[in-house]
Amino acid sequence: MIVIVDYGVGNSRSIKNMLKRIGTDSVITQDVAVIEQAQKLLLPGVGAFDPAMQAIHERGLHSVLQHKVVTEKVPVLGICLGMQLLGLGSEEGELPGLGWIDMRARKFPAMEGLKVPHMGWNRVFPTGNGNLHCPDDESRFYFVHSYYMKTEDRLHSVMTARHGIEFDAVVQCGNVYGAQFHPEKSHRFGMGLLESFMRL
Repeated sequence: MIVIVDYGVGNSRSIKNMLKRIGTDSVITQDVAVIEQAQKLLLPGVGAFDPAMQAIHERGLHSVLQHKVVTEKVPVLGICLGMQLLGLGSEEGELPGLGWIDMRARKFPAMEGLKVPHMGWNRVFPTGNGNLHCPDDESRFYFVHSYYMKTEDRLHSVMTARHGIEFDAVVQCGNVYGAQFHPEKSHRFGMGLLESFMRL
């Protein structure tokens, strides 16, 4: 079962529709009993860091997610804010993240001519690490974010992008994956990345 975790701050329906386009059935749920049956998890996210972490705790999802990801080693893909939640925390807030990857979300620096939030299409550059793949060498994805991440262990960096500075666009640590962009808004490139995740 492919489960899109519904904690109230993600564009879950768009992700479900994209998965359907690649022939993958999924469910959107915050039901702990359903999440316990998941073979893969997707953790979407739109908004601010602390309210998102607070929503996970308020819905009683933290324990089941920890068990599925840390104990059972079920693959999980965090998307946009969902990727930032995989880390230790964020300059945007005070609450700790899920702590599955050694990284922190940091605000883009003030640079002349640099627009924040970073919004629009950007090319990504594979690092040669990990096992998520782009459809081709010119893959571009749609980003909307004001905070960026760089893993402490560069072996966990799978793809990078640049907006004034270089940052991690895709990360992986074992069974934990994150994409800073929105694959559900990235047409054939996003479909290709989600297909890569589903083949794991």
